[in-house]
Amino acid sequence: MPSIVISTGATLHYEEWNAQAEGVPVVVIHGMLGTATVNLEETNQFLANEGFHVIAPTLRGYGKSLPKPRDFPIGFYRRDTDDVLAFLDALNITQCHIAGYSDGGEIALMGAGLQPKRFVSASSWGAVGFFGEAMRPVAQRLVNGEWIKPFEIEMHDIKNVMQFATQWVRAIVNYIDKGGDVSLHLAPMIECPLLLMLGERDTLNPAEYAERFLAQVKHGKLTLFDAGHPIHTDQPEAFRKTLLAHLKSASA
Repeated sequence: MPSIVISTGATLHYEEWNAQAEGVPVVVIHGMLGTATVNLEETNQFLANEGFHVIAPTLRGYGKSLPKPRDFPIGFYRRDTDDVLAFLDALNITQCHIAGYSDGGEIALMGAGLQPKRFVSASSWGAVGFFGEAMRPVAQRLVNGEWIKPFEIEMHDIKNVMQFATQWVRAIVNYIDKGGDVSLHLAPMIECPLLLMLGERDTLNPAEYAERFLAQVKHGKLTLFDAGHPIHTDQPEAFRKTLLAHLKSASA
């Protein structure tokens, strides 16, 4: 599938499913160390089989997207969100659903707040828009990078695993140090129906943080699953049923 140069200077590779479908597309954003297909290909294919046009970009620095190396400057979620919005501009997508997993979920929340008229619905899983103190020790335990798998190192051309992990942890801790606001300040701006999905055993994203976010959203809902962080693999049937109902309700 193609790559496209966007106005922010990045070049994003992307994949599409069911491109001939009518109606607004669903733009799906992957999580950390993912790509347009890694993490979420089965989810994307499921949505396509249900009649949606699915578009999934790979974020800058991951997979075939540029520039490399993938890095995590302070405030990197805003940079990635600006990339996604510029990607939509480049494809002339004026309206769509946006859905994201983990880091991609944070981008979906931020995008829905920055450009509320653009999105028919927003949904995220493993993301809450707010990083409180409970997340600090969990993030800090990831600093050594030993959890990054060999195939991920190769796929993303990671030259320095420790630097990669340390940058991400430093950026996350910086959000915590500054009060935890990732996109919480944008929550009141979100106009479309919003679905937050969390695993009850997700140590990075306590439900109380999601509730804090939703308290400021006009049309928001939290659904909890008997799962960890990757709900889409821990509870695939329940996850797909919930996401599909949300998309169909917003489309109607």
